[in-house]
Amino acid sequence: MTSPPPGLTADRLLRRLEWRIVRRLDGRSTGDYRTTYRGTGLDVADIREYMPGDDLRHIDWNVTARMDAPYVREFLEDRELTAWLLLDTTASMGFGPLARHKGHVLTELATTIAYVLVRGGNRVGAMLFGGPGIAGVTVPPGSGRRHVLRIAQALLDGPRKGTGSPTDLSVLLRSAANIARRRGLVIVISDFLSEPGWDKALGLLAQRHEVVCLRVTDPREHELPAAGLMWVEDSETGEQLFVDTDDPMFRERLAKNAEAQSVELSQAIARAGAELHEVSTEDDLVKVLSKIAALRSRRSGGRVVSMAGPR
Repeated sequence: MTSPPPGLTADRLLRRLEWRIVRRLDGRSTGDYRTTYRGTGLDVADIREYMPGDDLRHIDWNVTARMDAPYVREFLEDRELTAWLLLDTTASMGFGPLARHKGHVLTELATTIAYVLVRGGNRVGAMLFGGPGIAGVTVPPGSGRRHVLRIAQALLDGPRKGTGSPTDLSVLLRSAANIARRRGLVIVISDFLSEPGWDKALGLLAQRHEVVCLRVTDPREHELPAAGLMWVEDSETGEQLFVDTDDPMFRERLAKNAEAQSVELSQAIARAGAELHEVSTEDDLVKVLSKIAALRSRRSGGRVVSMAGPR
């Protein structure tokens, strides 16, 4: 990630996000923005028809027998939700326009989500992953505005340059599985440009937690403008390649490779038992978060949605 704008502090960032995003989210008609996470307490909150991906242990066999269709029980959580933000701050996240690259979007997403979750009375922790050779930063779960500021400041102070090695997200995911023992919500924010094998670690994490993946992208990663001959450099390994961006066949191959990677990523995350949402550097985050909330509301029967603030 590249350096934040001069003079930007965690408090200024949060105040700006409150005006630009949170207040607009509060005015949306997507419902009460709490987590869709259901606990494992003893009080039954609801009984509904089984949906693919539901925990088979929650099937109500008596109702299933009467209705001749599988039904599951939903339980009230007996304690507040603990959420973890797993944040990819490796060098590839610095790609995009200087004023709004992928790292900026990650910072705004993570800070906004942390803020709206703590407003709902939940605890939020964060793990920042800077790649091999860079010490990661872990912010233990906490609540309140000051805690959100600690997460925001950790992001503003994060690593700024490549390490000479490609990203391996499985390191972050395995670390999270070891630390986040109590069942909760895990939100992974990354561009998912990683060495292979991370999907297995994600699957292990999803066995215990509800896992939501937010993939941050920039259009220029797969739609290079026709700008003639140029050198392009891998931001993490430093490897350089001389390309002709005026060549339509080159641009077509680039677009096809990007599409194939997107399909492969979607399939890998689905197999792991997590859900995926796309976020572009050109997106309005209010619209993105509202869309995610609406999708998750429909999946949970319209009762609650996630990752926004209370009305």
